[in-house]
Amino acid sequence: MSWLLALPIVLPFATAVLAFLLRDRGALGRRLSVVGCLLLLAASAALMAAVLDEGVVAAQMGTWPAPFGITLVADLLSAVMVVITAITGLAVAVYALADIDARREALGYHALFQVLLAGVCGAFLTGDIFNLYVWFEVMLIASFGLLVLGGDKAQIDGGIKYVTLNLVSTVMFLTGIGLLYGMTGTLNMADLFFAVREVENQSLLTVVAILFMVAFGVKAAVFPLFFWLPASYHTPPVAVSAVFAGLLTKVGVYALIRMFTLVFTNDTDYTHGLLLVVAVLTMVTGVLGAAAQSDFRKILSFHIVSQIGYMVLGLALYTPLALVGAVFYLVHHIIVKANLFLVSGVARRLTGSFELSAIGGLYKSSPLLAVLFLIPAFSLAGFPPLSGFWAKYVLVKASLEVEAYIVAAAALVVGLLTIFSMTKIWAEAFWKPHPDGTTPALTNLARSERRMLLLPVFALAGLTVVIGLFPQPFVDFAERSAGQLLNPTAYVEAVLGVETVIGRLP
Repeated sequence: MSWLLALPIVLPFATAVLAFLLRDRGALGRRLSVVGCLLLLAASAALMAAVLDEGVVAAQMGTWPAPFGITLVADLLSAVMVVITAITGLAVAVYALADIDARREALGYHALFQVLLAGVCGAFLTGDIFNLYVWFEVMLIASFGLLVLGGDKAQIDGGIKYVTLNLVSTVMFLTGIGLLYGMTGTLNMADLFFAVREVENQSLLTVVAILFMVAFGVKAAVFPLFFWLPASYHTPPVAVSAVFAGLLTKVGVYALIRMFTLVFTNDTDYTHGLLLVVAVLTMVTGVLGAAAQSDFRKILSFHIVSQIGYMVLGLALYTPLALVGAVFYLVHHIIVKANLFLVSGVARRLTGSFELSAIGGLYKSSPLLAVLFLIPAFSLAGFPPLSGFWAKYVLVKASLEVEAYIVAAAALVVGLLTIFSMTKIWAEAFWKPHPDGTTPALTNLARSERRMLLLPVFALAGLTVVIGLFPQPFVDFAERSAGQLLNPTAYVEAVLGVETVIGRLP
């Protein structure tokens, strides 16, 4: 089983090495990146099948037993996150065939892209906190490289803001790791499940939990730690923006969910109550920021912040139904947000700008693109029967069940304001005529270019529709995943062994 857990990490790294060696070979390097993503998708599907068949699977690297060695572990949540990473990576790799220029390819774009995918998969599959830090740093290095690749002034400016705040997060993360290790003597997540119960000073443990909350909050871009995101995500090529929008903040959300369901559950009234306030403020400030923007990608960037609030809300409420909503929202949002950025790139290719006042006429000249925009846009806003409706419905219902009426009202109002932002994009980019009187039609693009740009958009839009029209299997999966999070016995047993767990249970 160890090879199956390692493949989603090893394959992107191997592809990265080959892509770097072939970075001057043009088409060969591009195709290699797509093939690597196809192999990653196959490996992630095999891992998902194993988890569905056998339950939680774990492996110890180098045969060092837990909690002393490096542990890789996959439950339903981590397995589905790896699958969605592979799907998003493949979609962006195909899109990049027409989006990334030869200069950036020669500078190593495809290698950095694959390293980023490896870092994301590693973060989802690691079983100890120190290696989670390592994978965060792999992601940071690769993402910073992608962000500034090409050396444009706007990219450098956004990259400095991006890396500065993330380095602050790194310092807090390492501080929290050191304090937690000093208190418990272990960093293995499954072992921490027992070790934190034996800490005498539980108040100090809560302080450490807040350190982790802030560190992961920066990665997830929650209020008030999100300013790096809208300052940077609109600066690189669209292929880079799309993979950032789909995956990077979700690793931070995943880390919050993992740590605050498995380790930091000693004072949920305080920690999760604080997360609840953060979630509501994140939703509201993000959507208000989007409403004030007039650039296609800046609007979408602020909406990443807003939607992160919904995911954190599911964790903060900390009920079975709320965690179902958090898991469902994670999967839905990765697909929808990456797709919206890809659509923005096609719109820019046709009209020449991301600024809404400088573009227009897309509905009349390219109705297909208009439909492909409406699907993820309506899903983001929560229109039935698309995937976003079910995600929001579950979270609002969970809020009402615990009588958090203000929270439920905030979630509904933010959904309405999301509609406002999406209709603003529709009115400016699609409905009004182009200010220059030009006709931005898809037929203006070369056939091969049009195919590479639209194929991933079609695929992700189709997946959004499928989830929306047939939600029950996905809700059932989210329910099983939430059950594992609330009762992590199977996770702990897979890592430490049944006998060890029985011996340590009270």
